[in-house]
Amino acid sequence: MRVVCVGHSTYDTTLPMDFYPTENLKYRIQNHIECGGGPAANAAYLLAKWGMNTTLMSAVGDDYYGEQIIKEFKEIGVVTDYIEVHSGYMTPSSYIIANRSNGSRTIITSKKDPIRKLNHDGNLQADLILVDGEHPETAEAVLRANPNAISVIDAGRLTEDTKRLGKLVTYVVCSKTFAEEFACRKIDVNDRNSLIYCYEKLKEYFQNNILITLEDKGSFTKLDDYEILPTEKVQAVDSTGAGDIFHGAFTYFIGNGYSLRDAVHYASITSAISVTRVGARMSIPVLSEVLDYDELI
Repeated sequence: MRVVCVGHSTYDTTLPMDFYPTENLKYRIQNHIECGGGPAANAAYLLAKWGMNTTLMSAVGDDYYGEQIIKEFKEIGVVTDYIEVHSGYMTPSSYIIANRSNGSRTIITSKKDPIRKLNHDGNLQADLILVDGEHPETAEAVLRANPNAISVIDAGRLTEDTKRLGKLVTYVVCSKTFAEEFACRKIDVNDRNSLIYCYEKLKEYFQNNILITLEDKGSFTKLDDYEILPTEKVQAVDSTGAGDIFHGAFTYFIGNGYSLRDAVHYASITSAISVTRVGARMSIPVLSEVLDYDELI
């Protein structure tokens, strides 16, 4: 199966701490973690790690961070021929404070204006596609060139680009914030009507499969009836990349013929395992760990 991911690449520096720092003080930690990041990029890393023939279309700068990102992808087996290296373009970088006491993460990203269209024409053949809204003109070209592919959008931010791309995919997997902003209504996970309202607004507009992620509360969709599909309860130490990892795992399972319920279940397991470890890509479990999880708990 040929997988194409189109989206954002960044270089993450994660600073693990046992609390959230206070302004205007100095702190010292014994170690930090550096690795590539970005929604579609992290998903591509997971898909390649799990043995899929994965190509990433993205952009980095002609700098150290760009070199390290490409090196990581080559080591895990991602096809890097379509990662463009732009002279004079600074590779986006993210600085993450991971609060190990409660699993929260605070992210500051340094990023130039986005590159809407990559130089490649986007006519890659694909059986499975994941896009995150970055490089929207290239993402649209890939989706239109592969109308029979199973496709997923990681819809984290509500923009005109994500709205347009969302109409072209098989599955809109969106954040709670995206759903709230789109429907102009706050979601209360204890209020079934608020979830149904937002779901139906999304369904009416996109006319495809809708999944609203609710972080540690699970995911909301409609199977035989409206339903919150629960996530696994774990002691989180770092939630960096958990959403990206969920989307990547969901893409893997839905692309390999799993039902929507099972795809969400195993994607939730994958994400739950990841938040018990520090660092996004370093926290991605091997596939057998996910598949064997139910038998081990």
